[in-house]
Amino acid sequence: MSKPLVFEKPLGMHDTLPALYETKKRIRTKIASFIQSWGYQFIETPTLEYYDTVGAASAMLEKQLFKLLDQEGNPLVLRPDMTAPIARVAGSSLKNAAYPLRLAYDSHLFQAQQREGGRPAEYEQIGIELIGDGTRSADAEVIALMIAALKEAGLENFKVAVGHVGFMNKLFLDVVGTQERAEALRKFLNEKNYVGYREHVKQLKLSSIDERRLLALLGLRGRKETVDEAMNVIDNYESEAALKELQSLWSILEAYDVASDVTLDLTLVRHISYYTGIVFEAYAEGLGSPLAGGGRYDELLEKFNRPAQATGFGIRLDHLIEALDGEEVEAPISCLIFTKEHQAEAIAKAKEMRERGKRVVLQDLSGVADIDALTARYDDISFCIGKKGKENGS
Repeated sequence: MSKPLVFEKPLGMHDTLPALYETKKRIRTKIASFIQSWGYQFIETPTLEYYDTVGAASAMLEKQLFKLLDQEGNPLVLRPDMTAPIARVAGSSLKNAAYPLRLAYDSHLFQAQQREGGRPAEYEQIGIELIGDGTRSADAEVIALMIAALKEAGLENFKVAVGHVGFMNKLFLDVVGTQERAEALRKFLNEKNYVGYREHVKQLKLSSIDERRLLALLGLRGRKETVDEAMNVIDNYESEAALKELQSLWSILEAYDVASDVTLDLTLVRHISYYTGIVFEAYAEGLGSPLAGGGRYDELLEKFNRPAQATGFGIRLDHLIEALDGEEVEAPISCLIFTKEHQAEAIAKAKEMRERGKRVVLQDLSGVADIDALTARYDDISFCIGKKGKENGS
C-alpha cells in the first residue's frame, strides 16, 4: 500500500467547509427543536462501542464495520447505527426508567465502504426511538413526526413508503419453505431489482398458484386499497394480522393529516435485519437513495436484557440537504479593521456589535497583505484606522 498524500482523506470521509456547515447547522437546529416539541429527549452515546454488544446487535455486515482493538485487546467498533446504542442505554443507564421512553439523537455514524466511489463512510443522522410501546399509535406517531420534521426542514416534494416485514416474511416462507430461499427473494426487492425478482420466481419450481402469489406481490403498492388487494394473496393468520395492522395505521395517519404523503408498498425491504413489523422509507425527487427511514424492532431490546417493543426513524442529514437543493449560504460576517493605536477602540466596538447578535472579525491592518482580497471575503467592512479618513466605523 502506497503512503497517502498529505491532502488525502480516508475512503468515504469528507471535509465540511463553512457554507455547508452553516447549512447543516440551520437544518439540524430546526429538526431538533421540532422533535423536542413532541416530547422527545436528546441523548448522546460514545462513538466507540464494544463489538460483542452494539456491533453484533447492529445487524450490519462485517465488512461494513470499522473495527479496532482497545489496549486490553477487546474488539471495538465505530458505531454503525444509533438504534443498537440506544437499546444498550435503555437496558443499562435507563434500566429503571419507566416505559415508554421517547429518546432522540443527532450523531455521526460510520459504515466502511468497499471502494464504492462517492458513498460516505461517515455521515450525520438525526432521529428518534420510541421504546416500550407496541401499539399502532406508536407506529403512526413516529411516521407522522418524521413527515412533519422533513416539512419543518423545508422539504416539499417527497413520499413515504410503508410496508410490513411480517407480511412479506410469512408469504415467502409459506411459498418457498426456507429462510435461505426467502432471503434470495428479499435481496431482489431490497435492490429494487423487480425484473430480476420476476425472472427468479419463474425459475423456481412452484405451483401456478404460488407463482402467481409471488408475482402479485410486485403490484401491491398504492393507497389504502392495497390492503384489500393483498388479502387475496395470503392464506394465513400471521399475514392477515400484518395487513390489519396496516389498516389501523392508515386510519391514525389520516387523523394526523399525513396520509396524503404516504404510499403502502408491500415490496419494501430495509437493509437492516432487526426489523420485525411496520417499516418505512422517505424518498425525494432526484435522490437515488432514501433520505430517511425506520420501523418497528420488537426483538432487539432482548439482547440488552430489557425486552420491549420499539420503533423509530433516522434522517440522513446529507441526503436531506441534497433533496432540499438549496444554495449553501454562510451567515453574514462583519470585518472591523484597525491600526495598533486604535486596537482598544476596535475591541470595544466589536464587543458592542456582537452583543447585538452580529458576527465580527477583528483584523489588525498591519497583518493584511492584500486589503482588497480581505474585504472581498466579508459582508460588511468597518475601519478604526485613524487619520486616513476612515475612522470610527465610517
